[in-house]
Amino acid sequence: MPVTWVMRPEDVARIRFAFSPMWELVASLRTLQDPARQSIHLPWIKCVRPRLAGLDLTELFALVPPSGYLADFITPPPDTPLPDFAAELDRVRLTAPERARAEAAMVRGVDPAVIERFMADPAAGVARVADALRAYWETCFAEFWPRVYGLLERDVLRRSRQLAQGGARELFAGLDPAVAWTGERLHINRPWCSSGGLHGDGLVLVPSAFYWPSVAVMSAPYQSMLVYPVLGVGTLWEEGPPPAPEALAALIGRSRARILLALAEPSTTSALAGRMSLTPGAVSQHLSVLSGGGLTIGMRVGKQVVYRRTTAGDTLAASTPAR
Repeated sequence: MPVTWVMRPEDVARIRFAFSPMWELVASLRTLQDPARQSIHLPWIKCVRPRLAGLDLTELFALVPPSGYLADFITPPPDTPLPDFAAELDRVRLTAPERARAEAAMVRGVDPAVIERFMADPAAGVARVADALRAYWETCFAEFWPRVYGLLERDVLRRSRQLAQGGARELFAGLDPAVAWTGERLHINRPWCSSGGLHGDGLVLVPSAFYWPSVAVMSAPYQSMLVYPVLGVGTLWEEGPPPAPEALAALIGRSRARILLALAEPSTTSALAGRMSLTPGAVSQHLSVLSGGGLTIGMRVGKQVVYRRTTAGDTLAASTPAR
């Protein structure tokens, strides 16, 4: 059912973006249980399915059913813009047993007996869940996280620029059809209910590839959070940007041409390196040449430097069609 949050000026002023490796990991459990819902992730499923034989995911699947409510303590809202998995896992381990039991009781899973076992000793259950999450991360997800992170990063850079230029109204207008902003209230149309609302802590916006194409919300007693589907998820499992046109490659070099094309969306050196299968040092050298030629420019965003094409770079990338 729809959720309506009243957003006071202080909430709007405290809108921020964050990534969450834990959220992606947990959402991927649903992808494994219902591959047809997200056939776009079939390349990942085919890769990791043989590895599942060595894991016991019974309790995780019970707490994260294919649809409906999932236990919130497994997906704590990120408390920094870019938390690492280990830090998020520590927060799961610190879940109060009483809260874990209450949330497990709300899950309508496919295996009630597993839920009852968890509720009988939630402290032990939280420890088992944390261990299972760590094993699942190491076996099936850690090697793919840089690729997922690169996609999420590009989305956040795009949305942050949108928020800076057009404010909250423009941001929410383009976030997802399920999200509507009236200037005072945020309406979120989702298939099941959620209690609570904003409580003076602002709103953290979290893009997701593995929860795509749905939206999700969390609120009190947690940080208010809206999870929305990342743009460009169809490119996630591609091996890299399209090959550079021969004319552009001949003019500035093949690697620099590919980087210039990839900068259709702003990106960091590390994200580009992951997409290009190049070392960060090599990408940095190419960016230095492109920037020296007036085709790209770097801008500092927090602790990172984000590169984008200049007008000249846009013109060059658009004027050299493939042969």
